[in-house]
Amino acid sequence: MITSENQPIRVMVVDDHIIVREGIASILETFPDLQMVAEAKNGLEALETARKLRPDVILMDLSMPEMGGIEATRKIKGIHEQTQILALTSFTENELVQGVLEAGAIGYLLKNVSADELAQAIRDAFNAEPTLAPEATQSLLNAISSPKPDYGLTKRELEVLQEIVHGKMNEQIAQTLNITVSTVKNHVSSILNKLDVTTRTAAAYKATREKLVTGK
Repeated sequence: MITSENQPIRVMVVDDHIIVREGIASILETFPDLQMVAEAKNGLEALETARKLRPDVILMDLSMPEMGGIEATRKIKGIHEQTQILALTSFTENELVQGVLEAGAIGYLLKNVSADELAQAIRDAFNAEPTLAPEATQSLLNAISSPKPDYGLTKRELEVLQEIVHGKMNEQIAQTLNITVSTVKNHVSSILNKLDVTTRTAAAYKATREKLVTGK
């Protein structure tokens, strides 16, 4: 399949292992309708390259230094929505599958995919058609069927947690909720303990990921 302008689909490969990037490059060379136009070894480099080249489809690894694939996907989709991103990884954890799809990826593939399957997934992504590995589909089903954990947060703690997700500090939270700063500190300490995290950032991430409160 060739694009409407009769040009190959422009692909960027993002992976921290050079042997993976070289292997995918070799695969893409065998398909005349696909062209590898760039590569990146981490999410930060991918973001910078995507700004300049605006590839049609990005094959995105998830576990990488500097910036992981989920964050990179979210940022790239934020600046160039037309670029389609396919997660290409070895992992099937629910958090990764949900995270990258929520960040804007159109598909999730495992690295044991065949050359023909990879090529077709790229074509489908270019045409805004999703592709999910069976393992990724099962992870999503598991996540849907699994009951959400009950952390025992009180109504007031959820209100404080909502403000933490919004990036507010204790003084701002106290003013918004019309309580004292000391009370806010006590609530924050309780929230961190109940969520089993040590920082406000981790609490905000966990709250957003598990939809304990609404996002920003």
